[in-house]
Amino acid sequence: MADKANPASGYAPILSALATMQSNAGKEEKTNAHEFLEKFQKSLEAWNTTHAILQDSAVPAEARLFAATTLKGKITYDLHQLPADALTPLRDSLLSLLQLYISGPRPVRTQLCVCLAILAIQLTTWKDVLRTVGSAVGSSSDGGDCLLDFLRILPEEVTEGRKINLSEEELADRTKELLEDNAAQVLNLLVSYAQSSTQAAHNPHLYSCIASWLREIPTIDVVNSPLLNEIIDALQDSDSFDAAVDCLCTMFRDTRDVDESQSVIRILYPRIIKLRPMIAEAASTEDNDLMKGITRLFAEAGEAWVVLIARMPEDFRELVECVLECCVRDKDREAISVTFIFWYELKQSLTLEKYMPARAALADLYSKLVDVMIKHLEFPTPENGNEKDLFDGDREAEDKFRSFRHNMGDVLKDCCEVIGVTQCLMKSFALIQSWGQKYASQVSGTTVPHWQELEAPLFSLRAMGRMVSPEEDTVLPQVIPLLTTVPDHEKLKFQAIMALARYTEWTSQHPETLEAQLNYVISGFSHSSQEVVQAAALAFKFLGTDCHSLLGDHVPQLHSFYESVIDKLKSTSQEEVTEGVAAVVAAQPVGKVYETMKMFCDPVMRRVVALAAQATDESAEKTVADYLGLMTVFFDWVQPYVSPSEENPAVKYCQEVLPALSQIAKHFTRSMPILERVCKCWRSMVISYRTATAPLLPTLATSIAEGFEASRQGCFLWATDAVIREFSYGAEFVDEATSDNVYRFFAQQATVFFRILAELQPVELPDVIEDFFRLASDAVRFYPQKALTSNLALPMVNASLTALTLQSLEPIQATLHFLRDFLDFGFEQPPISNFNGPNGEPTAGNPPEVQAAVRQVLGSTGQELVHRVLTGMMFSFPEDCFPDASGILLSLFNLVPQAAAQWVQGTLQALPAGTLKPAEANKLMKGISDKLQQNEARKVRVLLQDFTNSYRRRNVAPREGLGRLEAARFKFSG
Repeated sequence: MADKANPASGYAPILSALATMQSNAGKEEKTNAHEFLEKFQKSLEAWNTTHAILQDSAVPAEARLFAATTLKGKITYDLHQLPADALTPLRDSLLSLLQLYISGPRPVRTQLCVCLAILAIQLTTWKDVLRTVGSAVGSSSDGGDCLLDFLRILPEEVTEGRKINLSEEELADRTKELLEDNAAQVLNLLVSYAQSSTQAAHNPHLYSCIASWLREIPTIDVVNSPLLNEIIDALQDSDSFDAAVDCLCTMFRDTRDVDESQSVIRILYPRIIKLRPMIAEAASTEDNDLMKGITRLFAEAGEAWVVLIARMPEDFRELVECVLECCVRDKDREAISVTFIFWYELKQSLTLEKYMPARAALADLYSKLVDVMIKHLEFPTPENGNEKDLFDGDREAEDKFRSFRHNMGDVLKDCCEVIGVTQCLMKSFALIQSWGQKYASQVSGTTVPHWQELEAPLFSLRAMGRMVSPEEDTVLPQVIPLLTTVPDHEKLKFQAIMALARYTEWTSQHPETLEAQLNYVISGFSHSSQEVVQAAALAFKFLGTDCHSLLGDHVPQLHSFYESVIDKLKSTSQEEVTEGVAAVVAAQPVGKVYETMKMFCDPVMRRVVALAAQATDESAEKTVADYLGLMTVFFDWVQPYVSPSEENPAVKYCQEVLPALSQIAKHFTRSMPILERVCKCWRSMVISYRTATAPLLPTLATSIAEGFEASRQGCFLWATDAVIREFSYGAEFVDEATSDNVYRFFAQQATVFFRILAELQPVELPDVIEDFFRLASDAVRFYPQKALTSNLALPMVNASLTALTLQSLEPIQATLHFLRDFLDFGFEQPPISNFNGPNGEPTAGNPPEVQAAVRQVLGSTGQELVHRVLTGMMFSFPEDCFPDASGILLSLFNLVPQAAAQWVQGTLQALPAGTLKPAEANKLMKGISDKLQQNEARKVRVLLQDFTNSYRRRNVAPREGLGRLEAARFKFSG
């Protein structure tokens, strides 16, 4: 009991913990304080303690906000902790607290309004909610403000009602009572308040409240009321401007069904168009906030009424003009991004056949839009004249500009679809030509006057590249040669090379332009700028992949170039250049593949071996791994077609490098980068050359098995998986003996995995667990008869139960996928269409012995399986795992319904004391029983999902309040 002389003594530990959270205390102290406060928030004592803190004006404002937020969580999740007859007194005490905070601080007052709203939803005997709250807060200016807060919050919380432990039917009834039945009363209340004084009419909370109730009050009733004039007038006041914009935009969204909303749109449209002078006002006063708001107003109106614009372009043209004017006048590029969705949505309509007349009518505006966008693409001219730092050291502004440019590039693509690629390209070409006529003669080395005016149209060419057909023959024949003459200025050369990279498909059909482009791109490799070098690598990749047939006769020159640059590049650029040359190697006649592959790969492999012999630290090992990655690129790309009876030249080369790869894997048993790349090489060989790799299998399987045992790394299981997939029973060109050997290979890997799992904690093996269960899923699907009726079935399921104790998404997901596959074989119909029996012959249906094997395993593991899955959903699984977890429960209820129900009941009985009321458990079990009797097992899945979500929110998920302590400090101090 709290000390009556000093009430604060009862909650001193809470205040102390909050102070620790906001102090410079050590990590351990803060963690302990956090855990203490989390436990407090879910405790029974929190009901009285939060009230006591909120009633104590001497307590810091941040602590009172924490108390109010905690109280909100209690009412949302813990109302079951109170007896039914305590709910009305709780309501009255909340109203008293609201009166206490009627003048603020506003964050606390807002949380108390939320508390009342959430209680109102659940306290179904409380029928006169609006009148009760209105009477409590009074009619003073602060009271009006407080009532607006409550009114705004109520519809929002009702919409979020799924958090509350009410049935769908109860929530629907309460929604009608609180919102639908009160809509007319609220509208009258808001009109009265708006007309009560000028101060009230310009209160931003009024417009936030209107926006919130537009879910219930028909928009036509609002626009036909005096409120529309008040909302429009509020745009002239800086205090209420943003809220009024939000309110109008909510109205626009409500009128997206333009046929049902014609009467509303007829009223709104002329009122919105009359606001057009505000665009010029925002530009002349350089008011960025005004520009953003007015741009949003026109853009969102356009998004909502885009169908009407397409149907009646003449009637709605001015709205499009307004959005375009916002783009033109937004000199600081602060607001233009708000229009991007509008231009996309309008393009989507205008490109439909039935709206071709509108497309023609609005084409001139899209043409102007291209000019505007290209102008906005220009880099700024630095005020200090430092070309090396265009943003005066503001990295955030630079990143924002780069991102913004790519979004503008998407708008240019939209323009291409509306007015045609040729017209858009011609504008870029004209700007490049114009720059050349003005400034080309003034270029001196890397000093280029007004380079921004050239770089922007170059970027636009690159941005529009995806829209241009390889058959374009009007602009590109003029533009492409021009790009290869762009000066050596860093940003210009980068953009020119990136533009060339976009048009390599066109180049493949215009071979006469290839040599000049190739020379220009290759010159980029010797540029002092790393960005230009990286652009050159990317462009070379596309030239190689798209023009491989044109480069087929240039193998010696390409080999010489490759050898000269590969050691100088960063790893990503190395891979890109390698993809380019690998594509050319892949295009060689089958008779030349082996020697060409050897010409390029042997030097890479020699580097790998030489570097591996000297690698003694992580950096050197990463370099070895990078070169190994280049070998994988060749295996991925070079896939010659040969008949099954002939030797595959690529496999012949693989056979030569296999010993070296195996030796490297044996030597570097602790280097993850190297082991992963070696395994990727092996996996790529199998995937690329499929059953042609049969001659490699004995050596490959031995290397993979030895590597896994020595290193205990999951990448070896990943490589095993490729072998399982390609050489399973029934695979084309695979004999039964080979398939048997491959299954034994899997069994060997599984046995090693079980041993590792017995020796180490699952938390030490997340990647290995993930890779094993991906492998096990394939083993079950490709070898169901052998895998499920063998002595591996039970250990695999037991291992999965151990794996489910993890909390990482990927291993849990892989394990759940395995369990779903495993359970699917318990049914009469197998989950695969080409089921093969033990001798590889196709069978009809799922053999009884396979079904029996699944049920037998469930006989000994079912209770723990349900326990792991159900408690995982309640306590520890990441949210993305819920569909698979509930899918497992559904399978169990379909497979063994009565046993599954008993297993669920056993799990509920084992939950921590006090976290689940017996009535709630009984309600769930009765629901499950009813659904099973009605033969609706699928609905059991929904029951369990709702139950676990509710349990988790109440007992496990962190409550609000703790993470916002720092924010609260600034909010109150501000």
